[in-house]
Amino acid sequence: FCKFFNYKINKMAFVGYLYTSKSAIFLQKNVSRSFVKRQGVCGLKASDNSDNSKLTDALKEADIEARKIREEAERRKQEDEKERMKKQMKIDRLNAIPEDAEAGTVEEFMYKDGVKEILEKLDTDLVGLIPVKSRVREIAALLVVDKLRRNLGLDTSVPSLHMCFTGAPGTGKTTVAMRMGQILQRMGYSRSGHLVVATRDDLVGQYVGHTAPKTKEVIKKAMGGVLLIDEAYYLYNASNDRDYGQESIEILLNVMEENREDIVIVLAGYKDRMDKFFSFIPGMSSRVGNHIEFPNYEPEELLSIAKVMCRDLEYEMSVDAEPIFFEYIKKRMTMPYFSNARTVRNAVDRARMRAAIRLFSKAFDQSSDGMVSKTELMTLEKNDFVSVEELIERGENAIVE
Repeated sequence: FCKFFNYKINKMAFVGYLYTSKSAIFLQKNVSRSFVKRQGVCGLKASDNSDNSKLTDALKEADIEARKIREEAERRKQEDEKERMKKQMKIDRLNAIPEDAEAGTVEEFMYKDGVKEILEKLDTDLVGLIPVKSRVREIAALLVVDKLRRNLGLDTSVPSLHMCFTGAPGTGKTTVAMRMGQILQRMGYSRSGHLVVATRDDLVGQYVGHTAPKTKEVIKKAMGGVLLIDEAYYLYNASNDRDYGQESIEILLNVMEENREDIVIVLAGYKDRMDKFFSFIPGMSSRVGNHIEFPNYEPEELLSIAKVMCRDLEYEMSVDAEPIFFEYIKKRMTMPYFSNARTVRNAVDRARMRAAIRLFSKAFDQSSDGMVSKTELMTLEKNDFVSVEELIERGENAIVE
């Protein structure tokens, strides 16, 4: 059996005060003092110093708590008023803009900021890739219109510019990332627009405490520009819960959210693997606002790429060499280790080497005067390129260009 004794008067007073404070009923200071005095009249003796002291302390604490609650309520009221005034200012500013006000022409901004020049260079540098170029133009259009709105004083916000590039190697992902950085810099959405390319080895450490400094160092280099993470799915290892890549991913997620106005992060890799990566890291997918797929090149497009590469190197592919290269690239596409434009670049480099050996041998021939003409120095002949017969002779699995 448990016997419950009646409360003493001072205890009853204490309970009553706590009840009023918890019920958001606050006693003024003069009422609190009167409350204490009444307890003395109702039976507290001078010898009950301990109980009286405890009650006084409790009353003081309740007064402090009530003051904090009042201050917090006042602070919230002031913040609500500031937010209301801010919204009203926006409405007043919008109403003050004449209906026929002009912010400028799109063409003017495209020329003035150099965006049109970069888009034209993208067309020149990259053969084909029509869907990719269209997506880049859409992003550029959004940035131009956003700037026009800003000129009129309309409310603007920085869109999510983080991207995902999916496709096979050699399809132009790095080139497009570089051009996007230049567009963002010209439009004022990044400070420098430079490109930093990184892989798992650049971001993930080999021991505890090594990953965070490596990842932050790469991010620091890319601040104000674009960070391209190639084969980003290697950052996550589903078979190992203790893999250090998870730490790097968490840092990247935080940067993508908190520093989105100062850095653009581009994740690149094969589409199927990137889709699987996003299924493991849903927070990453939600932060990427632009998904661009890079298709494989057709043989005709690869021939055009080879001509562009020769042009940039101040070479010319002879008319007889074009069908040789075309048949070569068609065969090469069916073999292992094919990498689209990278394979073309390697084939052109091999042709340059063969042309150099051909001219060198000709110059040292006894029947030659040793002179080499400008045309010879600039022309790649059909025998300078690897033929289909040579590919077949070397074997299907041979790593050749």
